Amino acid sequence: MKESMDHIIDWDDAYSNRAYIPGADAIAEDWPVRSKAFRDQLGRAGRLQADIAYGPHVRNRLDLFLPEGRPKGLVVFVHGGYWMLFDKESFSFTAAGPVAAGYAVAMPSYVLCPEARIGDITRQIGEAVTHAASLIEGPIHLSGHSAGGHLVSRMVSSASPLPPDVLSRIRRTVSISGVHDLRPLMKTSMNQTLRIDETEAGRESPALLQPAEGMEITFWVGAEERPEFLRQTALMEDAWGAGAKVNTVVEPKRHHFNVIDGLTDPDHPLVRALLVL
Repeated sequence: MKESMDHIIDWDDAYSNRAYIPGADAIAEDWPVRSKAFRDQLGRAGRLQADIAYGPHVRNRLDLFLPEGRPKGLVVFVHGGYWMLFDKESFSFTAAGPVAAGYAVAMPSYVLCPEARIGDITRQIGEAVTHAASLIEGPIHLSGHSAGGHLVSRMVSSASPLPPDVLSRIRRTVSISGVHDLRPLMKTSMNQTLRIDETEAGRESPALLQPAEGMEITFWVGAEERPEFLRQTALMEDAWGAGAKVNTVVEPKRHHFNVIDGLTDPDHPLVRALLVL
């Protein structure tokens, strides 16, 4: 049956988001515009520390957005783009909700595929979270979108690259529209760039790993997303439900490109889930 299904499913179509979202290009083009406005606002207030190095590569940089007053803790947001697109500057606007709620937000870029492999990116995000944790005291909250959802889930897996003292500070993780089983991506044309093989899929797929002890994670997805993203979310609820405190939210009237908009509002349920408010 598996062989028959693989023959029938168009895996490129299953992971194609833009083709099924009206106005997708305009939405994506607006992300850096919204981000620049937010960056300018915090920059004028002296609450943006840009391009902090966490590693040797030019893309091993993170931005730190600061609230008014002493931070209640740290949020790290990891951007998506199938591990091969975008950067931190495109998604700065998503820091607005947690910053307004009193948290510092670190947002890293990372070396993209094909220059890096997904396993390399996992290690980079571990280094970024560790460095950000050295800058801000208190509890740590992780969130990421799409490929970023994969990466933050990977941070709280039993094979986490994080040192124990950083891992122990993580209070809540929210994976938004994450890709948690990499094996189907091996059947897409994207894999010419991603270069996932069976070994890497087994090592880097959170769905094939166990959660780290004591983790609390929410898997958040839009109700109007492609069926494969809904399936990937349900898969993690099953895979991690026995080993972690798991919550799954399917947000009505949201698709892959606007599901992150809730992060801009400190009173939105997405921000409240992330910050345990």
